[in-house]
Amino acid sequence: MSRFFGEIRQLGYVVEDIEAAMDYWSRSLGVGPWYYNPKVPIRNYSYRGASYAPHNSVALANSGPLQVELIQTRNDVPSMYRDFQRAGHTGLQHVAYWTQQYDDDLERLMRQGFKPVMSGEVGENGRFVYFDTEYHPGTVIELSEVAGPKGRLFDTIRRAAQGWDGEEPVRPFPDLDTL
Repeated sequence: MSRFFGEIRQLGYVVEDIEAAMDYWSRSLGVGPWYYNPKVPIRNYSYRGASYAPHNSVALANSGPLQVELIQTRNDVPSMYRDFQRAGHTGLQHVAYWTQQYDDDLERLMRQGFKPVMSGEVGENGRFVYFDTEYHPGTVIELSEVAGPKGRLFDTIRRAAQGWDGEEPVRPFPDLDTL
């Protein structure tokens, strides 16, 4: 178990072509179905203390209990994803820990010296923060709140992957307000 918050729950991959990546992961690796959102509604987004309006496409699927996230940036808004690509990388960009005690866990990490770089919200109780890599060279660490609708979405995605037969490999994100 991790000394942070238990298991790593998500691997986040930055890709150049999300449709091709979903096809590869589902057909070649058997991971799916993918829940795809062509424009994630991120609120209160901040990168290095400044506010921006990112346009990111995201696809989520599970392989057992581990969630895989594919991310494609669609505009040139400053982000850790853009930094990763500008450094010549694609592939695994972050690992995420999930929490229902976001404020307490964020405070604990900051006391340990972790520095928030990028943050925002997706739906109600769906805050996220990515930390500077200074103390963890390489892959970025994300803390993701999974209470409320976002947590229910993640449960839906995990259940859909159990016994998935390869049919309907790409599905739309359900409306978070209805979960």
